[in-house]
Amino acid sequence: MRAAVLTQFGAPLTVREVPDPEAGGGEVVVEVLAAGVAPYAAEVFSGKRKYPLVPPVVPGVGAVGRIVHVGPDATRLRVGDLVWCDSTVRSRDDALTPDITLQGWSSRGEGGARLAEYLHDGAFAELMRVPTENVFPLPAAAGKDPARWAALTVHTISYGGLLAGGLAAGETLLVSGATGNLGSSAVAVAFAMGAGRVVAPGRNQAALDLLADRFGPRLRPVPLTGDEAADRAAMSAAADGPIDMVIDLLPPSAPSSASRAAAMTVREYGRVVLMGGVGMLGGDDLALPYPWIMRNSITVRGQWMYPRTANVGIIRLLAAGTLDLAPERVRSFDLDAVNDAIAYAAAHGGPFDRTSLTPSAG
Repeated sequence: MRAAVLTQFGAPLTVREVPDPEAGGGEVVVEVLAAGVAPYAAEVFSGKRKYPLVPPVVPGVGAVGRIVHVGPDATRLRVGDLVWCDSTVRSRDDALTPDITLQGWSSRGEGGARLAEYLHDGAFAELMRVPTENVFPLPAAAGKDPARWAALTVHTISYGGLLAGGLAAGETLLVSGATGNLGSSAVAVAFAMGAGRVVAPGRNQAALDLLADRFGPRLRPVPLTGDEAADRAAMSAAADGPIDMVIDLLPPSAPSSASRAAAMTVREYGRVVLMGGVGMLGGDDLALPYPWIMRNSITVRGQWMYPRTANVGIIRLLAAGTLDLAPERVRSFDLDAVNDAIAYAAAHGGPFDRTSLTPSAG
């Protein structure tokens, strides 16, 4: 098969022939129809983000595909099924604290690195080997536009964060980082889940206008100034009532003060979910005040990725039309143009901009 290979950090990906993957027990092989290209992929491949990938490696996180081989222990999946391949792989030998790797992308700790040695390659290839439990059937509609459905990579992450915070219908949510690629997804998914109001702070006025145009008066845009106290007051005022939950999806380049300003708008007994990249490349700690957390009974939790069940839930939201992919701007690239796709994604990382690689189309 043909695949795009990262031979070393800082070098362009090389498209070349590599051995076809073979599935053992507990695994399937899929033909990759479409894989999302993250806006920050160039930062990963350059080494700037310091992800624990070990070249040579076929990168790529998550894919829409068709099954070409199933292992002997699969009971429902069949060859030819249209499926979503989730990249978040969990070890099977510790039910309470499983090691995690993002297949073809990243990992957590020593155990995650060991898991990544086995499930080394990702979705930037014509074929991909995936654990059976990471494969989820898709509706037939996804087969008509798999490049658009590859946005599941983004939407499942934001959905997982909203599930972690227990977002309920009618609640007011604040999305810190709302004007970004992942943050704008959280806005859309929150409304699909029944949020009553979403406060969307950001510095990019054009992106704020886009969100307001798409979601109407329930979307409350807040232009940020960089003054922590003033921004906190503006976000609270925009909510026009208590903020039940805050989800932080800011990138590593954002200052911790922006995360803190957003988090501290949450009401007494409110919830804060930290899911972004603040501090991953250095900088000040978040430094939330202990007395504020304790006396207001605030729940603060981190969330890396999502539970497996989140894949089923987000696919149901899409299949029902509650979460609409139609307004998203999708640009597709053949496998041979993988480096063009990476550059395009870096330049088009705004709200609802999607870049997809279609390995089987070339």
